[in-house]
Amino acid sequence: MNKLRRQSSSNILSVIEAKNLSEIKKKTGNLYESINIIAKRSNQINIAIKEELHNKLEEFASHTDSLEEIHENKEQIEISKAYERMPNPAILATQEFMEDKVYYRKNEDDLFR
Repeated sequence: MNKLRRQSSSNILSVIEAKNLSEIKKKTGNLYESINIIAKRSNQINIAIKEELHNKLEEFASHTDSLEEIHENKEQIEISKAYERMPNPAILATQEFMEDKVYYRKNEDDLFR
């Protein structure tokens, strides 16, 4: 099972719940920096999920040049539904950030801009 699927099947809820902003701010000392880190991680997760889903669905693709009706494959539908039930990447990224599972560093060049 893929790492992202394991993460999503862990005890992370698929619904958004309120977060304490002071707890998020406490991690970096700056709320906006924390949110930026979460947003970047969320984007990474989203890209990985899209690639994984595309690769799994590609296995079922038939590359014919005919204009016939496309047949629905129940396995494709089930895979798509499973990915739709996964938590939002922003929820996953926030959870990772709050559990100190995200590596980040400050770029010294950014401090002078």
